[in-house]
Order: sequence, then structure tokens, then C-alpha cells
Amino acid sequence: MNFNEIQYSVDGPVATITLHRPDKMNAFTNTMLKEIIAAFDLTDADDSVRAVIVTGSGKAFCAGADLSGGGETFAKGGSDVSARSGVVRDGGGLVTLRIFESKKPVIGAINGAAVGVGVTMTLPMDIRLASEHAKFGFVFAKRGIVPEAASSWFLPRIVGISQAAEWCYTGRILTAHEALEGRLVRSVHAADELLPAARAIAMEIASGTAPVSVALTRQMLWRMLGADHPMEAHRVDSRAINSRGASDDAREGVLSFLEKRPAEFPVKVSDGLPDVFPDWENPSFS
Repeated sequence: MNFNEIQYSVDGPVATITLHRPDKMNAFTNTMLKEIIAAFDLTDADDSVRAVIVTGSGKAFCAGADLSGGGETFAKGGSDVSARSGVVRDGGGLVTLRIFESKKPVIGAINGAAVGVGVTMTLPMDIRLASEHAKFGFVFAKRGIVPEAASSWFLPRIVGISQAAEWCYTGRILTAHEALEGRLVRSVHAADELLPAARAIAMEIASGTAPVSVALTRQMLWRMLGADHPMEAHRVDSRAINSRGASDDAREGVLSFLEKRPAEFPVKVSDGLPDVFPDWENPSFS
């Protein structure tokens, strides 16, 4: 598939999605939105891909929405992809919801400025690493708008409500180390060590784990953030253990351990994930 505003590559078990408008600090556009979603469709469909890294070209990760439209930039909700089923949709939210649904773990390698949608698009990523040159800003109130991309759901769950409130109310630009202190990122790295560090985590995920188990675990962790009671998690856990415990993967996992050899898990994500969320409803937009 040909892309214009991102780059997509697969190296072994790791896919890399690179935001690629370096002359514009990778500013977010309607084209980039569509291409990011398409790239995650590719990673989900490719059984060779075990983890996804998202990064940026040049000095920035993503400097936010492309403001070349001037004062009318946000008049259509910040995106030309604004109408589905006759209702307005926030473009950044279409991206974050797609990342939320990813069947593969997602690692953000934030190499530079990540502002506005450039930071909110990283929130549904499972692990975020930052270059020492990275900067972060939830600057929406300074642009006369509000947080988008479902960040009012994601951000307080990652950093806590008080930290999320302070960052959003002030629109302050944060250094990489401030983001680390605030638990937004896992670690801070020298620029030339960022992608190798992200890839090392991706390879650790890909080595010796069952793809379907990782895919299910990802959904269990994220979806249970909104559960009202641990009984909801217990129901999901019980269905998942029952399904996975009878699988060829579970047999291989035990036998490989007993035989002291690397596991070769036979079940593929493309074979389909067991439905352990019968009570889960994907909310419709209306």
C-alpha cells in the first residue's frame, strides 16, 4: 500500500509507522489520519507482526494539527473526516479509537515535539518512550478548544486526574523529564538510542509469548480500566482462561517449559480471538 504522509515498514516481528511530513513537523492532516488507520489495519492483518512502533520523521513527533487553514482550522471539528452516519466526528478520536482496538501492542517512540493531537494520539499506545529532545503539550485551552482524541478518558487513567487537570488547564509545554516525572512516558533516551530502546521492548514482547495471549491481554487490560467492579474482570478472566487453557498454545507453553526448549505457539491472531467480552458493547456514535 502506498502512503504519502506516513512511512510503513516491517522488520522481522516489528512494524514501524513513521509520521512523515518532516518539513511541517509532521503536523496532523486528514490524509495522515486515514493513513494511520490504514496502517493499523495492516498490522492487525499481518500475523508476522507482533508489535508496532510509532515514531516521527525529522525533529518532531507531531506538532499537532496542521494550522494552515488559519482561524477556520477547527471549524469542522479539526478534521475533514467529520461526518459518519450524518454526525460530526473528531478526527483525532478516530485515530485513538483505532489504536485502542489494535490487536498488537503499540509502542510510542516520541522523538520530538508532541503537541495537541501529537500527544493525545499517543495515549492509547501501551508504552511511551521519549527522546531527551521531546516536548509535550496539551495546549487546547490556548487554542480556544478542548482536549480531543478521547484524551479526557485516556489521560486521567494514565497520569491521574490532578496531573491531567493541571496540564490541560495550563496548556504548559512539558520537557521529556517532566513527562517522565508525571508518568506520561516510561523512560527518556538519547536521540540515537530511542528507536533501539523501543525495538528492544518490541522484540522482548515478540520472543517467547503466544500472539493470541498477548492480543487478548492487551484488550483485557484496556477494557477493564472502565469496569465498575472487579467481578467484571473475574468474569472476563474466567472465560479467557477457559478458552486459552484448552488451546494448542497452552499445551505448547507447558510442554516447551518442561522440555526446556523455546516455545513455538501455533495459534495465529488471524484465526480469530475468543469472545471473552460478551457483555462488552462498542458504543455507537449518535
